[in-house]
Amino acid sequence: MFESLTDRFEGIFDSLRGQGKLSEAEVDATLREIRLALLEADVNFAVVKALQERIRERCIGDELSTALNPHQQVVKIVNEELTRALGGETMAITFAAKPPTVVLMAGLQGAGKTTNSAKLAKWFKSQGRNPLLVGADLQRPAAVEQLRTLGRQIDVPVFSESSDPVAVAAAAMIEAKGTGRDVVIVDTAGRLAIDETLMAEVGLISEAVEPDYTFLVIDAMTGQDAVTVAESFHATLELDGVILTKLDGDARGGAALSVKEVVGRPIAFASTGEKLEDFDQFHPERLASRILGMGDVLTLIEKAEEAFEQDEAEDAAQKMMEGQFTLEDFLGQMQQIKKMGPLGNLIGMLPGMPKEVRDVEIEDAQVARLEAIIRSMTPDERVTPEIIDASRRERIANGSGMQPTDVAALVEQFGQMQKMIKQMNGFGTKSTKKGRKGKRRKNRSGGRTTPRTGDPALSAAGGDRPKGPKGKSNSRVTPKGTGSSGRKELVLPDLDPEKLAEEFPRLPGR
Repeated sequence: MFESLTDRFEGIFDSLRGQGKLSEAEVDATLREIRLALLEADVNFAVVKALQERIRERCIGDELSTALNPHQQVVKIVNEELTRALGGETMAITFAAKPPTVVLMAGLQGAGKTTNSAKLAKWFKSQGRNPLLVGADLQRPAAVEQLRTLGRQIDVPVFSESSDPVAVAAAAMIEAKGTGRDVVIVDTAGRLAIDETLMAEVGLISEAVEPDYTFLVIDAMTGQDAVTVAESFHATLELDGVILTKLDGDARGGAALSVKEVVGRPIAFASTGEKLEDFDQFHPERLASRILGMGDVLTLIEKAEEAFEQDEAEDAAQKMMEGQFTLEDFLGQMQQIKKMGPLGNLIGMLPGMPKEVRDVEIEDAQVARLEAIIRSMTPDERVTPEIIDASRRERIANGSGMQPTDVAALVEQFGQMQKMIKQMNGFGTKSTKKGRKGKRRKNRSGGRTTPRTGDPALSAAGGDRPKGPKGKSNSRVTPKGTGSSGRKELVLPDLDPEKLAEEFPRLPGR
C-alpha cells in the first residue's frame, strides 16, 4: 500500500546525504517535498499541516544531536513524528474484571465487519480466551450464514436468533454467561452510506450490550473519506479504536495516517490479507519504519516464530552445517516459509532492501512449481539428486507439469547451494578439524606445526612470543624454507582444535 510513499521518502532522504548542516531554507525545501508526498498519498490536509509544523520545529530546534548527520537527523525526526501520527504506541487490550468482555463491531457495508469479527475472534483465541460471535446483522442476506461458516473454520460458536438485532444482542449476553464465554464479539449491520436508521440501530445495540470496546471497521481503500466516516460514528458511539482492513491493497495509505490525528482514537488492529490469520494488532512504530523503507524486523521475527518449530529449525541448521541438507529438507523449509505469508510482504519487511528488489513481484506460484518438481521425485532422488539422469528428468518433468530443463535447473542450483554451504561452514566442522589435525607436521626448527603456506606479511613479523588463551605461551614456528639460518621466526597462535574448543564456547547449532 505504501510503496509510492516509501519511494518518495527515500528520494527525499537521499538528497540530504553528504550535507554538512541544514539551513532553514534547506529544511523548508525538504518539508515541501514531504508535504507533497503525504498529500499525494491522500493524507488529510490538516494532518499533513500539523505533521509538517512539528517536523520543522524539531529540525531547526536545539534538540539536534551532534552524533548524527543531517540525513540521519531528518530520518529520525520524520520516523518519530510519523509514529506519533499513527498513534504512538500499540493499543493495549485489557479484559473485563467480570466476564464477558464485549466488543461491538461497527462500520459501513463492504468494509469487512463480518470477516474481521471472525479474525478478531481468532486473535482472542490465540490469547487464551473463549470468544462467542454474535450475528446481529440481520439486514444483509446470508450475513449470519457467512459468520457461521467463518466460525466453524476457527471453532468458535455463533449466536443468532430472532428478527430484531437488539434482542439478538441482549440474548447473546445471557448465552455467553451461561456457556462460560469470556469474550463476546457483536457483528452489526452496515449500510452503503451513513444514515439515521443505521446510527439509531447501532446505538440501541450498544446500550443493550454495554461494550467494553467499540471498534469501527474502516476500508483503507477509502482514503480521506475514512476520516468522515470515523467522525460520524464517533459522534454516535464514542469509539474506542479502529480496525483498518485491506492494508495489502494498492491504495495510497491516507486513511492509516489520518484517522488517529483527526478522530483521536488509535488504530487497534490491521487486516493485511483475506485469510483469517492475516490479522494482528497495529504497531505504529513498525508501520512508520516500513513507510520510510527501514523494514519491519520485529514483525518478521514474530511471523517466523509462529511458523517455524524450534526443534525443526535447529535440525535444519545442523544438517546445513554438516552438509547433509537435502531436497526433502528444502521442501520442508519452503512449507514453513509459506506459512509466514506472501513472499512479497516478507521482502518488504527486510531493512535496507533496494527499491528494485522491493518492486519485483514474487509470485507464490513460483514456489509452488518448485514444490511440484520436488514432490515428483523419489525419496532417493531427493536425498541424492546427482542420480537424476535424462530419463529421470523426463519422468519428473511429466509428473510435475514442468520441462526437463526446469528440473535440471533446480538440481544444478541446489547443488551450487550445497557447495556454497560446505565452503562457508567447512572450516570448523568435525571432518575438517580431523583433516587439519592429520596434516600437522614437525618443522625443522623443532616447532609444533608448520603452515603449508605462509603470509609474507606474517613471515616478516618477529618480536616476543605472544600469550595464548589463559596466559599460555603460543608455539613458535618457522615458515617453510627457513630454519636456523638466522631468519626471523613466525609466531602463530596455537591452532589445535581440541584446545580451541576448550577455550571458546561452541557456536549455536554447531
